[in-house]
Amino acid sequence: MASRTLRAAIVGASTLLGRELAEQLNDAAGVLWEVTLLDGEEAMGQLTVAGDGATVIQPLAPGSFDGMDIVFFTGDEATARTHWKEARAGGAGIVDLTGALVDQAEAVVLAPAAGAAAVDLTTTLVVSAHPTAVMLALVAVRLKQFGAARLVATVMEPASEQGKAGLDELHQQTVGLLSFQAVPKDMYDVQVGFNLTAALGADAKASLAKTAQRIGKDFGAIAAECELALQLVQAPVFNGHTASVFVSLADTVTEQEMGEAVHGGVVNASSVDDPGPSNLTASGQKQVLVTVRKDATVAGGFWLWMASDNLLFAAQNAIACALELGKLRPDGKVQ
Repeated sequence: MASRTLRAAIVGASTLLGRELAEQLNDAAGVLWEVTLLDGEEAMGQLTVAGDGATVIQPLAPGSFDGMDIVFFTGDEATARTHWKEARAGGAGIVDLTGALVDQAEAVVLAPAAGAAAVDLTTTLVVSAHPTAVMLALVAVRLKQFGAARLVATVMEPASEQGKAGLDELHQQTVGLLSFQAVPKDMYDVQVGFNLTAALGADAKASLAKTAQRIGKDFGAIAAECELALQLVQAPVFNGHTASVFVSLADTVTEQEMGEAVHGGVVNASSVDDPGPSNLTASGQKQVLVTVRKDATVAGGFWLWMASDNLLFAAQNAIACALELGKLRPDGKVQ
């Protein structure tokens, strides 16, 4: 039975991430969420799922944050920058999923599953760490027992990280290529269908370099004393992060010890004899799926193949961040 009720607003509720967060909120143990869905006028009146029922998206307007305990920002960065102080002035705790507010002096980057949350009674602004940073940090912090401090990772970025526009353009490109027609390039300014690329076009609305920079900074904030060398690649898939990660440990560490070290909690390590994780098998899973393989030529070298549902994992981390704020306010109100 829920022990308390928290009132939450999701700004950007019509986005893929906003919809995922709304669907996941009522799974949070011990909390009953009263959710208000907010977005721009173009999304006003849309019907979407929030918790156990359908809810209509309301326009973002003066007074929208009145009485809220938590406000989640899931839409574009400009909206988060424009409205977060208004939400805080109304007494709400802020959970930013866009990364736009990370440079604010009071901002704290969090991934509770990766370690102790650095929040106190003065914390009102939390930046929910990028889901890729969380996925990699979960492994990195567990490998510190072997003295590991550096991951070398190639991460495959799905189209859903760019929202509905990214998904639509990948779909349109795929259809166009199969029918031997010209493909749209408004979002990526390059062909991403049936292609892997480490850079998008000069006029792209997305930026792999900017995303990689955010991942690196968030990883540094949540995986203390660990380093990350990162290559981000745009993949022709609709959903799910996958990553190929190399780590060098002492030559005495066995494959079994490595697997046991990373397994547990929200990380599920399986045998290399299994088919292994993929963006498809990770879909709908609240865990990071991992296989561990010892390198046959490099002493102490290990390869990890990882996969997670990027939208669901981002939503779960944001909820965990909100609950950390809630723990500091026993009455359920964020002051």
